[in-house]
Amino acid sequence: QVIAGYHEDDAANHLTHDPIFTQVLGTPALASQPSLSRFFRRFDTQAIDQLQVANQELLDRVHKMRQSDTLLIDLDSSHANTYGKQEQASYNAHYGTVGFHPLVAFDGLTGDFLKAQLRPGNVYTSNGVVDFLRPLLEHYNETFPETSALVRGDSGFVVPGLYELCEQESVYYIIRLKSNPKLKALAEKLQPIHEIHDVSVTKSFVEESIYQAASWSMPRRIIIQSTRPAGELFFSHAFFVTNLSETFSPNAIVTSYQKRGTMENFIKEAKDGFGFDQMKSHDYIVNEARMIISLLAYNLTNWLRTLSFPPVAKGIQIQTIRTRLIKVASKFVKSGRSLHFKLSSSFVYTRFFWDVLTRVQQLQFN
Repeated sequence: QVIAGYHEDDAANHLTHDPIFTQVLGTPALASQPSLSRFFRRFDTQAIDQLQVANQELLDRVHKMRQSDTLLIDLDSSHANTYGKQEQASYNAHYGTVGFHPLVAFDGLTGDFLKAQLRPGNVYTSNGVVDFLRPLLEHYNETFPETSALVRGDSGFVVPGLYELCEQESVYYIIRLKSNPKLKALAEKLQPIHEIHDVSVTKSFVEESIYQAASWSMPRRIIIQSTRPAGELFFSHAFFVTNLSETFSPNAIVTSYQKRGTMENFIKEAKDGFGFDQMKSHDYIVNEARMIISLLAYNLTNWLRTLSFPPVAKGIQIQTIRTRLIKVASKFVKSGRSLHFKLSSSFVYTRFFWDVLTRVQQLQFN
């Protein structure tokens, strides 16, 4: 139902006898809206953990199929607006509104939704991130020891415990640091001094150093990006802490971090396409269950796209996918023991439809 674009439970009443849904599920009728509501109210924390396990098992099968040797774990937090008196909904000063503040992790290479956790609206970005990430890192180290993992996060995840967890699990990380007077002084010391010949030209330099904050247990490698935008007289600085070895140049590390920005598109797709941020229940557990269902719907669609679409179409979004593959006008015909969905002869995406179907039939999971 969510994949097809029906995020409201009320839509179930119109889909109860949908010919495609009933044939796919092998049942004469689907659950109605009251049944779905009762279903979600039966969730508890154990059931939500089971949904997370189900998602991880599916991720593992896809990971094996892709034969991936790299995993980019991009961490971020998002906001989900709430309306009314919803359990644990609070005002968030950063977003300037009332709601929840979920924690999310995506694979920056494939767009796979690795994990999500609903949190009250007033918690800080990094709240609980170590406990959130630890099971994920331990699982991939145990299940896919040949896979090299890299964790990326913005300055909201400046947590020494996060660095120590990655180092303990032999996982690389690049985390942006918040600026402070000591870092600024270090940047000004390392910044090359050049006479400004043309103020209209942007200048950028990337340096590295060793730095230890007061809360750190040991010194760590930091990367300093100094940029003077065109028309400006002074440099601004960005700081990154990493455990990547010297074989990775400072420029390569900054470039890798900048690519983390693609996860904003993943979050937007999960929200706009699958209702990830639609928290409509008064019950906190029900809202988290709905959130994980949206995560599963996103992943199933992302696997369809990344594993079965032709290369030129791997970037299309869910709204386009629904138009070309899901909400397709056809005639449902029963003939003996056979069922046929006859596409219109004027259907403009016929070639794409059959191409994707052929690719799906060729998939082989271990």
